[in-house]
Amino acid sequence: MLLDVLNFAGIAVFAASGAMVGVRKDFDMWGIVTVGVLTGVGGGVLRDVLLGINPPTSVENYGNALTATIASLLVFAFHPAFTKLRKSILVLDAFGMGLFAATGASIAVDVGVSSFAATAVGLMTAIGGGVLRDVISNEIPLLLQPADLYAIPALLGATIVAVGSYHTPVPQWVWLTVGSILATGLRLLGLKFGWRLPTARN
Repeated sequence: MLLDVLNFAGIAVFAASGAMVGVRKDFDMWGIVTVGVLTGVGGGVLRDVLLGINPPTSVENYGNALTATIASLLVFAFHPAFTKLRKSILVLDAFGMGLFAATGASIAVDVGVSSFAATAVGLMTAIGGGVLRDVISNEIPLLLQPADLYAIPALLGATIVAVGSYHTPVPQWVWLTVGSILATGLRLLGLKFGWRLPTARN
């Protein structure tokens, strides 16, 4: 039950971040909601496609898409307030990223793929929606820009879940918790201290 609540919260936050890009790009209501929904559920759909879960959960059940739609419409109606809450949204986004990285890897482990594949699926779950958002908005994906740490925390969180679940006797829920906390914590520390990966020298 708690995992479901956190999943919906993560979808809502991701959708809000996507809708804010739509607002900034001067999209109409349909465009804003489209970008928001794809950002919110894109990572989960990509996860299910990679794992052969057909149809994807967000297509089979309306809850995820409805949550993302409501969040996007709220941004459309009250975007000045959301702009002022940008820092809070970044914090919530970090929690969503950490949760999606860990749960994506956990679901992959349950399907029975290798630990390497589970790690990759967890990473794709966490970053997939954001990549879709940037491509649709005609921007260089944030994943490829010298921005704050994002993919690295997601990768580490997913790795913890995949490796721990397969190679230790510790229950999987423990690694799910540890992976979520690690990914979220590293992302928040990166935001606070401005940590970035090095870029190539000119």
